[in-house]
Amino acid sequence: MDAPATTSADNGTSGGGSGWFTPHTQPTTSQGSEPEPTEGNRLAAMRPVGRPGPGGEANPGAQQDTAPPAAPEAAPAAPEAIAPEIPLQPTAPTPPRPTEARVPGQRSAPARQASPDAVLVRRTMAEVGPVADKVTSYFYALLFVRHPDLRSLFPAAMDTQRDRLLKALLTAAEHIDNTEVLVAYLQNLGRGHRKYGTRPEHYPAVGECLIGALSKYASAVWDAETEAAWVRTYTTISQVMIDAAAADELRAPAWWYAEVVAHDLRTPDVAVVTVRPDQPYPFLAGQYTSLETPWWPRIWRHYSFASAPRSDGLLSFHVKAVPAGWVSNALVHRARPGDILRLGPPAGSMTVDHTTDSGLLCLGGGTGIAPIKALVEDVAEHGERRPVEVFYGARSDHDLYDIDTMLRLQQSHPWLEVRPVVDRHGMLQLPDAIREFGPWHEYDAYVSGPPGMIRTGVDALRDIGVPSDRIRHDALEELVTAGS
Repeated sequence: MDAPATTSADNGTSGGGSGWFTPHTQPTTSQGSEPEPTEGNRLAAMRPVGRPGPGGEANPGAQQDTAPPAAPEAAPAAPEAIAPEIPLQPTAPTPPRPTEARVPGQRSAPARQASPDAVLVRRTMAEVGPVADKVTSYFYALLFVRHPDLRSLFPAAMDTQRDRLLKALLTAAEHIDNTEVLVAYLQNLGRGHRKYGTRPEHYPAVGECLIGALSKYASAVWDAETEAAWVRTYTTISQVMIDAAAADELRAPAWWYAEVVAHDLRTPDVAVVTVRPDQPYPFLAGQYTSLETPWWPRIWRHYSFASAPRSDGLLSFHVKAVPAGWVSNALVHRARPGDILRLGPPAGSMTVDHTTDSGLLCLGGGTGIAPIKALVEDVAEHGERRPVEVFYGARSDHDLYDIDTMLRLQQSHPWLEVRPVVDRHGMLQLPDAIREFGPWHEYDAYVSGPPGMIRTGVDALRDIGVPSDRIRHDALEELVTAGS
């Protein structure tokens, strides 16, 4: 993917712009394109028969605006397979909407000498690292005091949002020299943040407050040269995101309404939720989306699709209610057929490369079996007979809530092998099971589950010789807050 020219964004020193962080590209609509249906019309089309309409209804809670640039929401491990922190375009046939790639650790950038701006940016980050909480609090204080109009775009309870925006910006800044990784990451963020109601005019305010917070807490290393480096860095970051959002606006809605059509409680805390989007929803098996419920407006969480694309257009998600998890508990314990949810765009690159005949080695822990099941269905639908080995990890037999489905798939496809691995004695047995079978040198590996399972699974795969560039998983950082 080509990197954007940094000269496309005013760095505040060229004299040709209208100030720091001023975006140059505004989202536009093509003359020949049809206007997107109004929110009221789209929602009315989705409203189930017999449920109250406008005027006497229970508001579905889909707010039009949400948060300005925030880091990708926490993506839960399995049902909520999280997003790869840094994207690589999937090699499988892509749907109309571009997808994102994998985390930085999965593909090392070639060694190169850091640019002067990168050196100054990283020096600043090293300085503020020990006081990150204070930086975050001060950043939001500045943002809401200087720009009170933006407060309504954020969730009412900021504890769920708190560090995501700053984390996203700092993650991007840290990779300012790695254009291949940076651009893909930012383009995905720009597209994804359309659902928050983020507009180009919001970026200057965020940049101004970012500089204010960093200059206060990195005062020991802050000078005019450092400030100029951060201005250039943030301007580049924001311009890539703005351009990606503008291009995406011509192709797809910022979000989809989706009606719950089935709610299957598999265990007291795990539910399979099936929804019908109000418009066609293109995605690839192995990807995930962000989801908002009517009970917690402006709070989005990531969930993996639990099947390959279906002819009937329905989408299914495996959701585990976690302690104090607002969205996950609402989906498991409150959602019922007829409720209206909102879906963000599809994302993720944990997809099958159908240009090769390599085997698939799939590790799914808990609800992490959801995207693994989707990958198996994808291989079957392509008529391939490549070997697929699935290790389904769980803490107890009770947690193997989808084992019957997986075993039925195994009976239907001779190329598929499903191996349940239950941790009966508090020991991590999944890595041992992987080592017991194999060899896996010619396999592409897919790992989905809780953060600890992903870490041990990736370590085990590397230990037995699976190359890092053939191991696909979602970003561990986002899993930390997954499922809430």
